[in-house]
Amino acid sequence: MMAGMTPEQRTELLERVARASGLDAVGVAAARPLERIDYVAQWLARGYAGEMDYLKRHHELRANPANLLPGARSVVVVAQSYRPAPADEKRYRNDDGTPHCRIARYAWGRDYHRVLREKLRDLVLTLRQALAEPFDSRICVDTAPIIEREVAAAAGIGWIGKNTMLLHPRLGSYIFLGEVVTTLELAPGQPMADRCGICTRCLHACPTRALHEPFAMDAHRCIAYLTIEHRGTVPAELAAKMGDWVFGCDLCQEVCPFNQKASPGEESAYRLPPDPSWLPRPPLSDLLSWTDEDYRRHLAGKAIRRAKPDMLRRNASIALANHGGKT
Repeated sequence: MMAGMTPEQRTELLERVARASGLDAVGVAAARPLERIDYVAQWLARGYAGEMDYLKRHHELRANPANLLPGARSVVVVAQSYRPAPADEKRYRNDDGTPHCRIARYAWGRDYHRVLREKLRDLVLTLRQALAEPFDSRICVDTAPIIEREVAAAAGIGWIGKNTMLLHPRLGSYIFLGEVVTTLELAPGQPMADRCGICTRCLHACPTRALHEPFAMDAHRCIAYLTIEHRGTVPAELAAKMGDWVFGCDLCQEVCPFNQKASPGEESAYRLPPDPSWLPRPPLSDLLSWTDEDYRRHLAGKAIRRAKPDMLRRNASIALANHGGKT
């Protein structure tokens, strides 16, 4: 065990442990109120959160990561790439002439909530074994009341692009984020400068105009929101522009130059299995005929279970209509 370490030495140890755990990037933010919380409040006030009322209910809690753990001093932020390998991208783009639908790349492999949480548990355990001092911690992977992209930007993991995604200069935006709020005093990182420049490819790529201006995403119009979070009927005007997406959307990420030059992720849990059955582009006829049992069998351990069976059938019906109504 290592005693009497400075915050800088603890952070160096953290970085070594994170690399050994297969995490692609790690940073530290101070556990204090977010500097851009006014921007988040304005986004909520404009009604851009859609039906995600939980964002409004817990806004004050989300405003300061220190609220999540008594005595919190630091927030460790990690990133892990899920950018598919070229072979998986090739399978994704193959077209046999029958109507297929599309699923966002983050949902192709195992549920990232489980994978990343396991890695963060191992990271915390290794730190406990290496440090002589006791500390408390709370692991967060998407479901905790923390504004992950804002904390990640504060930790120096990347910057928030015009499509509101966090961008890493080497990894792009195909990354999962996880956090450890801790009572350890660590040396915080420095935020990165915005490197998007004058590029607006992501804004022009959005067919529903959810990205009607830089750095402002209207969830009401976002295909990812409509296919995953929205529970009711999709307005006809938006449904006609959803194409063949049935879970999530990658359009604003596909055109980003940083994603186009990023290397594939190395975590095998996020890759397509050798025999992917219906992934990565399931036939629409399959989804439309699925029973609830088919849903449970095909989607066990996958993030796509966020969308309930009736929602997937709704989305598949929209995709079929956009294909011309023929299976």
